[in-house]
Amino acid sequence: MPRSSAQDIQIKTPEQIELMRRAGLVVAAALNAMRAATAPGVSTGDLDAIAEQVIRDHGAVPSFKGYHGFPASICASVNEQVVHGIPSASQVLREGDLLSLDCGAILDGWHGDSAITIGVGETDPALLRMAEVAEDAMWAGIAAAARGAANGRGRLTDISFNVEKTVRKAAARYGIVDGYGGHGIGTEMHQDPHVLNHGKPGKGPRLVPGMCLAIEPMITMGSPRTQELSDGWTVVTRDGSMAAHVEHTMALLEDGVWVTTAPDGGRARLGELVTARQPALAE
Repeated sequence: MPRSSAQDIQIKTPEQIELMRRAGLVVAAALNAMRAATAPGVSTGDLDAIAEQVIRDHGAVPSFKGYHGFPASICASVNEQVVHGIPSASQVLREGDLLSLDCGAILDGWHGDSAITIGVGETDPALLRMAEVAEDAMWAGIAAAARGAANGRGRLTDISFNVEKTVRKAAARYGIVDGYGGHGIGTEMHQDPHVLNHGKPGKGPRLVPGMCLAIEPMITMGSPRTQELSDGWTVVTRDGSMAAHVEHTMALLEDGVWVTTAPDGGRARLGELVTARQPALAE
């Protein structure tokens, strides 16, 4: 498989990206099932079981389970937990919680990876707005990648710059978590390059067709500083402020971008930036 000389970046063929799309749709189905099941009184362990069942019913396997010893099929991060929260039967969701669900699946050797942040029951609108800003920032980064690949001038940090710009333009002052970010993805869940959620544009490897990336902003209501808990996985905000985490897997093709973990391929948010391989939305 071709590799970029700038870093050890795996360049995929259109046919391989089609396979990644299949894995991405499995992830989307699992996230939709968990979204529908989320309610006060439901445990994060319950949601983990739902996701694993959906993934396996589609003939796929969970990317996360057993990854460097991770014990579950999803990451479920509640309130001040930023990422990598371990789901548990004892962690029962309450009205007003903010929940980030991160899910990955492997189908025929190819990975999909996506995350959502949602409220549990009636949730503070300010928290939902933070999740919305994170999502807007993610889409801004994806759009920048699509435009940069199309004009031949795009660089990796154009994504980072547009994620940060969208967060900074929001009315509230959110922290952008440092040290964690997006990544290349393909035959492994985490590949080169690392994709920061902040930075100056015009730096890093060129954005070219065949490059597949997971774009994942993580923002907080307070300080961006984090710490890892003693379980060796769960990352929390140091000041206890609430956090949001969203993610999509995207692939660059000759004629546009394909958000492989979005059911519509990204068409609703990106319009004509999306490849013709993704069918247009029904009227």
